[in-house]
Amino acid sequence: MTGIEVPREANKRLQDAPLRRKPTINDVAKLAGVSFGTVSRVLNNAPDVSASTRERVLQVIKDIGYRRNRAATALVTSRSTSIGIVSDGSPRFGPVGTLMALENVARKKGYATTVISVEQPYAESVQAALDTLDDTGVGGIIVIAPLVDMAAAVWNASCRVPVEMIAAGASSTPNVFTYSENQELGARLATQHLVDLGHTDIAHFAGSMDWFDGRVRKRGWEAALRDAGLAPGLCLEGDWSPRWAYETALQLVREDTIPQAIFAASDHTALGLIRAFAENGIRVPDDVSVVGFDDIEGSDYFMPPLTTVRQDFTALALMSMEVLLGAMEGLEVDRTPTAPTLVVRNSSIHATSHHIHSPKDTRAAPKQ
Repeated sequence: MTGIEVPREANKRLQDAPLRRKPTINDVAKLAGVSFGTVSRVLNNAPDVSASTRERVLQVIKDIGYRRNRAATALVTSRSTSIGIVSDGSPRFGPVGTLMALENVARKKGYATTVISVEQPYAESVQAALDTLDDTGVGGIIVIAPLVDMAAAVWNASCRVPVEMIAAGASSTPNVFTYSENQELGARLATQHLVDLGHTDIAHFAGSMDWFDGRVRKRGWEAALRDAGLAPGLCLEGDWSPRWAYETALQLVREDTIPQAIFAASDHTALGLIRAFAENGIRVPDDVSVVGFDDIEGSDYFMPPLTTVRQDFTALALMSMEVLLGAMEGLEVDRTPTAPTLVVRNSSIHATSHHIHSPKDTRAAPKQ
């Protein structure tokens, strides 16, 4: 074991007398040659433990497979070590990425998670989920609520423990506090990138307006155009799917109304419209620039590699957990939204490089 010295006696006991029962904190203390209290301080990340002692204790924990008894810890400290998570069960990239990141962050912070998926009608299923989690003794609950109807059910529900809702652009109430990534900023970044490339006719393949994500991304697109002095371009509202985007792009081809540039509300949407254009000899980015949103796995292998907005789900989960844990302790925690970033690849180029568009101002009038 490089750099970590476990007492020789401990190594011998580990080799000659392996534990046949579940290891306890006392076993860790004896094998590491420290007190019960020192092991407890290591487990609780207390600062008053030397680096060498901490490493030795952690090495013994790893060697003997010690696992903390969460129920016992909760009884001793009167603090729950479990978190409830409510999800709508959506297979979409955003909700799934958020759920996975939350479970991972909670585990690293020493909290067990119980996840419940709900379905419509949300008024009944959300309240039932909160009641179930409350009855299991969780210390707090995080609700991943991408849909407006689901958020309304959360706002109207009651619960005895703190409830946090992850919903882009949603407001807090006395009973429910919210946190999210600044997706409106992400949409602004995507649209401003196209403006900076000289595009003046920038359409938006929007997501569903039943989703907070769809609403705030559309709002960011509108705001960026307004700030640039451009009239709103064509806005087409869909369901996030590649199929919808594919069929909608084919309609633009048939009508010969292809814009200079498109901000797609998701990478899956971008995938569908790029496919439709390619099948009809319209090249991205040579003929039309496209920017997506999400930076899904594989977006750098699109043809061409997709310029997109990256969401940091780990940062979102970390901050969401800090907000919830603060509420569980009765503390006010900074709720400044995490910020997405623009990832520039090959699907967007300067307007003057386009082959089927003139570089002159071609501001688009709103669709009637």
